[in-house]
Amino acid sequence: METPRGLLQSDASADQVASERSDSVQQHGVDKEHAMLAPFTAGWQTAISPTLIIERSEGCYIYDANGNKYLDALAGLLSTALGGSEPRLVKAATEQLNKLPFYHSFYNHTTRPSLDLANELISIFTARQMGKVFFTCSGSEANDSQVKLVWYYNNALGRPKKKKIIARSQSYHGTTYISASLSGLPTLHQDFDLPGNFVLHTDCPHYWRFHLPGETEEEFATRLANNLENLILKEGPDTIAAFIAEPVIGAGGVILPPKTYFEKIQEVVKKHDILFIVDEVITGFGRLGAMFGSDLYDIKPDLVSLAKALSSAYAPIGAILVSREISDVIYSHSNKLGTFAHGFTYSGHPVSCVVALEALKIYRERDIPGHVAHVAQRFQEGIKAFAAKSPIIGETRGVGLLIATEFTDNKSPYDLFPFEWGIGETFGAECKKRGMVVKVLGNLIAMSPPLIITLEEIDKLVSIYGEALKVTEERVAECKAKKE
Repeated sequence: METPRGLLQSDASADQVASERSDSVQQHGVDKEHAMLAPFTAGWQTAISPTLIIERSEGCYIYDANGNKYLDALAGLLSTALGGSEPRLVKAATEQLNKLPFYHSFYNHTTRPSLDLANELISIFTARQMGKVFFTCSGSEANDSQVKLVWYYNNALGRPKKKKIIARSQSYHGTTYISASLSGLPTLHQDFDLPGNFVLHTDCPHYWRFHLPGETEEEFATRLANNLENLILKEGPDTIAAFIAEPVIGAGGVILPPKTYFEKIQEVVKKHDILFIVDEVITGFGRLGAMFGSDLYDIKPDLVSLAKALSSAYAPIGAILVSREISDVIYSHSNKLGTFAHGFTYSGHPVSCVVALEALKIYRERDIPGHVAHVAQRFQEGIKAFAAKSPIIGETRGVGLLIATEFTDNKSPYDLFPFEWGIGETFGAECKKRGMVVKVLGNLIAMSPPLIITLEEIDKLVSIYGEALKVTEERVAECKAKKE
């Protein structure tokens, strides 16, 4: 098995690393060749380091099989907003399991928690009036379903050619066939025979990386809106069904849109009768007050995917909010066909729904939005303070309790460190040594801790970040010296 160069310590041979890993595997009691095909994990990763097995969680912390404690600076996968082992969520799940552990929502049957959660979501979404809620088990399923709903809708209206979906480069919408096709990350397409030919990709709205010299954010947003319209006109507006976007691109690098971007984009899609799909309206914002509203970007969607919004429930759940205009057409067309033939076995699972309802109650009762507003400034300022002095930080960007640091040379978006230097991997490993888990994506690291994080825990997070950054800077200096 080939290991990418530079990801091993410079003073350790491959044999030494393999020996150390063997000892660690025995310590963890984990078979080196375990049977699981792990998501988003390369073969070399399991070859040079033991699998980190998490056994329990408490608040903002997770504990591995050896009892080591880590500050979870990514809240699972941005999915445990209320932290680990929240007693009220555990109690809600237990009570529902004892009462009705499962029943489906097919054939005009359902459960009370499913109906209650659907009603709750409709009532608290304020960006515009929505009609119905469709439940899924994940964001990928939700985005697959949204595309199918759009196709169904246009067929019902007698527009069989209006089927193409426009997404954006660097976006992440999931890993199933349709959702991965929508995603604008090349690694999700490579050797999977993706994307499908029904998807077009337009510009990534990353001002720092892609703006022209002297171009303001507003001018950049105008140029991207013009590029989108030119793409629509080139393909033919009668062939374009929908435009899909994350309010903040999360997994693709924590990319915030430039000023006036969504205002201009919405004008274009509305002009050409193209539906607007919003994906993951709360992804890492740390702004629960904005999660069902539009105060950040004045987004008024036709369909909305919610997965992270409900993920404090600990159980798999996602949802789609469908505008009344679309849901009315779907109902009418299903009457003609005899059924609406789409759904998942666990759509609206009663355990997931009842715990999601409890999570929403906790957000309100504990004023989680107010708490986040109280701590987010220290989080953002604490991390961003390192950028000015560090020679390896190109940009630090974020909002609320979501932030990313991109490592580049000379503060330039174009001077990237060689992959084989393993800069992001070094930073992530140093954080782990000090008791913190972050996301590593090449030369970028991201953090989005649970929304319940305290000021003291933020100070600890910032301190570990600083220590890991210092070691990473030394690693870059070593690599540069060897290169010279």
